Amino acid sequence: MTDRQPFPDAIPGPGGKGSARAARSEHGSGSEGSAPPPPPVDPLIPPAPAAGARGAAGAKRARGGTSEGAKPGATGARPPAKRPQPDPTGSSEAAARGYDSTGRGRRPASGAAPRPAPEAGRQAPPPAPGVAVAAGPAAGDVPPAPGLDPGERRRLLDGSHHDPHALLGVHRVTDGLAFRALRPYARSVAVVTADGARTALHHEGDGLFSGVLPLTEVPEYRLAVAYDGDEREVHDPYRFLPALGELDLHLIAEGRHEQLWRALGAEPMTHQGVAGTRFTVWAPNARGVRVVGDFTCWDGTAFPMRSLGSSGVWELFLPEVGEGQRYKFEVCGADGGRRLKADPMARRTEEPPATASIVTVSRHEWRDADWMASRGRLPVHEAPFSVYEVHLASWRPGLSYRELAEQLPAYVRDLGFTHVELMPVAEHPFGGSWGYQVTSYYAPTARMGTPDDFRYLVDALHRAGIGVIMDWVPAHFPKDDWALAGFDGTNLYEHPWRGEHPDWGTLEFDFGRTEVRNFLVANAVYWCEEFHIDGLRVDAVASMLYLDYSREDGEWAPNVHGGREDLDAVAFLQEMNATVYRRCPGVVTIAEESTAWDGVTRPTHHVGPTGFGGLGFGLKWNMGWMHDSLEYIKHEPVHRKYHHNEMTFSMVYAYSENYVLPISHDEVVHGKDALVAKMPGDWWQQRANHRAYLGFMWAHPGKQLLFMGQEFAQGAEWHHEHGPDWWLLDETYSAAGDHCGVRDLVRDLNTLYRATPPLWQRDTTPDGFSWLDGGAAEDNVFSLIRMDAGGDPLVAVSNFSPVVRHGYRIGVPDGVEALREVLNTDAAGYGGSDVTNPEPLKSEPVPWNGRGQSVQLTLPPLATVWLRPA
Repeated sequence: MTDRQPFPDAIPGPGGKGSARAARSEHGSGSEGSAPPPPPVDPLIPPAPAAGARGAAGAKRARGGTSEGAKPGATGARPPAKRPQPDPTGSSEAAARGYDSTGRGRRPASGAAPRPAPEAGRQAPPPAPGVAVAAGPAAGDVPPAPGLDPGERRRLLDGSHHDPHALLGVHRVTDGLAFRALRPYARSVAVVTADGARTALHHEGDGLFSGVLPLTEVPEYRLAVAYDGDEREVHDPYRFLPALGELDLHLIAEGRHEQLWRALGAEPMTHQGVAGTRFTVWAPNARGVRVVGDFTCWDGTAFPMRSLGSSGVWELFLPEVGEGQRYKFEVCGADGGRRLKADPMARRTEEPPATASIVTVSRHEWRDADWMASRGRLPVHEAPFSVYEVHLASWRPGLSYRELAEQLPAYVRDLGFTHVELMPVAEHPFGGSWGYQVTSYYAPTARMGTPDDFRYLVDALHRAGIGVIMDWVPAHFPKDDWALAGFDGTNLYEHPWRGEHPDWGTLEFDFGRTEVRNFLVANAVYWCEEFHIDGLRVDAVASMLYLDYSREDGEWAPNVHGGREDLDAVAFLQEMNATVYRRCPGVVTIAEESTAWDGVTRPTHHVGPTGFGGLGFGLKWNMGWMHDSLEYIKHEPVHRKYHHNEMTFSMVYAYSENYVLPISHDEVVHGKDALVAKMPGDWWQQRANHRAYLGFMWAHPGKQLLFMGQEFAQGAEWHHEHGPDWWLLDETYSAAGDHCGVRDLVRDLNTLYRATPPLWQRDTTPDGFSWLDGGAAEDNVFSLIRMDAGGDPLVAVSNFSPVVRHGYRIGVPDGVEALREVLNTDAAGYGGSDVTNPEPLKSEPVPWNGRGQSVQLTLPPLATVWLRPA
């Protein structure tokens, strides 16, 4: 026997790799934060591990390969008796029934561990710990297994053992093979071999059953577990080799597992020929972790997990547990406290306020192959890109993902938008956060359906020719005690000392920890690969980049260079962008970044004047343009001449980044008023200003984003509980025509925009834009030219005064003999006064605006006019 043999007396069950020798591990052992197990006292049980977080035994355990591919749908590895099931998932039902904070039942006054109450008419549960009971019939046919060391036994039963497989399952002893099972509340347990032979095990108390069979080889066997006479045969989870491979563990340790969701979480599979679910969780400082769920009546005793060495990963394969089962992890933390935690990698959750994770398998068959193959044909900054921002839960309140798929694609396509941007869809406990305080990063919110239902919606949007951008929130997470916060009794995901975010009362991720960066980078990839998301709009980037963001002196510490930049966050964003662009062709990342950070959309390998490589985003929200233009438009026209530069200043920096012009949800809530309500004047003037502003916005360099409800001039602020005021468009409403007119304008803006390359082909280069007159402050007029790569122009003129300007002269691009009006926001069909230029405008040899030729046109009041060569 060499010193590389991992468990000389631990024997894998049939269907494995033949012997423990076939699955050796080279991972080291030990970690801070766990108590060493007591020394072994019985030479017939496997040697006890050395001191350390998971011990040498856990570090050198035999490890099996990855799954064999099949996805089970069956369930059933649970006690058959219909016992009352405490609800630990956060619902009000749990509190009403008096369950404690762990969800395991009412805690006795004595402080003893709570146990589920037996069904009425059944016998009571087994005696308290340490009290033996008589074995079932025929238990005396075989001797009991050698007794467990008291310390090992205690740690196994209280959920703080790092290696339950060393105590449970099958192990070689002097007289044969020792079988030991942990089945709380069972009346008897027997080993049933493939030939039908049945051997009852001795009850050692506390739900432990054991016996020594005079065998030399491990037979194919199952456990016959009886609860008050109701018996079921089940596979023994503790006869299986680890279902997570060495490569997965290596990549996790390196922080480079780009498909982390395939290694961690709940993965239905066939392992060693048996269908079940592999449960894995990263909790490096935990003393022990157990799986609880529907299949355990929400009692964690039965299924302790094993630690896979220095990786910090805990693993357990549970046969016959499959799709649809609710579960959580009971974590015995480094501080000795026990926490019932949702799976950080859960791919499906209960609908809030319940908080359990759910085992899931995707069965959606994608039908968007054409979209996926063509979406990256044009670089996004050289393509039309107009975005309709949506809060799914309130766009049409009460609709499911599948019902939304019947309405949203048709609506967005009719209005001509190229993309939708979905406010965060990852699961979150509080609807009032709009999704920006995420607790389950890998699960679409269950409020509107299952993950496959969400896939169905994305698929439908793609088949309608609409791209899908999703808001993504890696900056911070909430403090809910059942989620990521203090996950293993330490600051695991959160920054070790920075504390709460001062603006939101949330916790900031520790971007300096490789496993945390891996969790987030893989999450970005996950949404793009598993849900075919076309873009990620990254929320609150500025709060990540600066150590002193919203903090006073003394509340932050400088970086190693003495600066205020968060170097770990910079490295994380660069890694995320590089990984997404490499793995997911055609996907775009967009930064909500509100400062003048240099190089947000510069490639990561290009170092700028500040010494940093670019962050690597594809686009950046132009928060400066948004703020300045809204400041201008809210003034009465008589005062606008004093604020003229607020509309022109954006062109000073327009080509420093690749920009999106956002009129987002943030601008129409919390007392800021809806877009039309920001405008001065009476109702007619407000709508006219609204239309003129949109015409100017669509003509300005950059991509466009408009929040739902603003496309039809909703006057009320948005609220997440009721969404847009669709009744404004009802033909029975007297002012419906006013709102329909604005919506018709948005449709025409998008239609013309997509058909006019000068408006999008050279958004990011100076040769695609020039002012005709950016200084007509006394007139409140802005005139500009947009040009495509071939020099084909579009002229846009905005008059932000309430007077008609007849014979207004503007220069025309060289070589243009006449201009024709292609859009006028004052048209009668939009609700305007219908002051238009119906005939082509012939150029005259009158120099104007620095051009050799010019035309005279009529400018309607509070309106934008687009002109193209006739």
